[in-house]
Amino acid sequence: MPLSVLSGDNPIPSAKDKSVLCAPGQKQANHPNGCLRIALVNNMPDSALEDTEFQFFELLSAASEEIPIQVALYSLPGVQRSDRARQHLDQFYSSTTVLRNQRVDGVVITGTEPLQSDLRNEPYWDSLSELFNWAEENTLSAVLSCLAAHASSLQSDGIRRHPIGNKRFGVFEHQVIAEHPLTHGVVNPVRIPHSRWNELRRGDLELGGYKILTESSRAGVDLFVKEKKKSLFVHFQGHPEYLAQTLHKEYRRDVKRYLRMERENYPLVPESYFDPLSVNLLGDFRAMAERERRESIMESFPEAQVVETLQHSWRPAAVRIYQNWLNYLTLRKAQDVEPFFMARVGQS
Repeated sequence: MPLSVLSGDNPIPSAKDKSVLCAPGQKQANHPNGCLRIALVNNMPDSALEDTEFQFFELLSAASEEIPIQVALYSLPGVQRSDRARQHLDQFYSSTTVLRNQRVDGVVITGTEPLQSDLRNEPYWDSLSELFNWAEENTLSAVLSCLAAHASSLQSDGIRRHPIGNKRFGVFEHQVIAEHPLTHGVVNPVRIPHSRWNELRRGDLELGGYKILTESSRAGVDLFVKEKKKSLFVHFQGHPEYLAQTLHKEYRRDVKRYLRMERENYPLVPESYFDPLSVNLLGDFRAMAERERRESIMESFPEAQVVETLQHSWRPAAVRIYQNWLNYLTLRKAQDVEPFFMARVGQS
């Protein structure tokens, strides 16, 4: 079933796939009966803004099966943006302030790159807190990705995240440890990418009333849920939406930052992601980069050899989890409509 994106006056550039349709001329619309209304609040940094759009378009489209979906794009006030990114947001996005008087079936809220050790000191904290409060009352379910998951559990339950030293970066195997509609049909092991410097811990989450659904011996908790007022809050510490090359792009970006003297240490290779030959090639390039620390040597980066071996190994699990989420929304929506319909019948 094609995914329809409400995108302002022109088709959004990141909606390149033929399974993604655009509805130019509007950023919001009245949705046909039976269509799921999804709000995507994209807070990712400028370098990943458009890639993140496409990642979620691809995943939701693959997961939708026969369920019609319309997605509207929103941005959070207070997130620092370049002029180019601001132009993109102005053209295709609405502010989250528009959501305050609306209801949608589901919302997906991404993370962003934190600037403060305490998230409550971020310039967008108040806007993000208002968004979480709105979602509790005006959605059937909210998906919170990475930093958004950390911020939500801090805002509602005071659960603090913990620094983990080296970046948790790569593709990690998880086990489903609890039954839940979201994990129905998900086969162990569940491979999910992670890219973060902080973590929420199982003990803290369980004390806060959260249900842990998947966990890794290497990466810790990934998927966990909690009912908050009228909405099921679904939290991911990892990134099931990532495409096959996403971790590679991030690694390559960090290598360039090292060569430009924007970071002190050479980045670690993402774990369990590249094949052994690629790891060797990247190790040879690292040795060269540490000898000749200048950006021009990126011309020798083994791009083609590495990219051709990448595998989208987490795709089946990601699609199944999001299929389950869309099915959950459809069921909840039908349950909410039925009492209203019966009440109207009783009055006739």
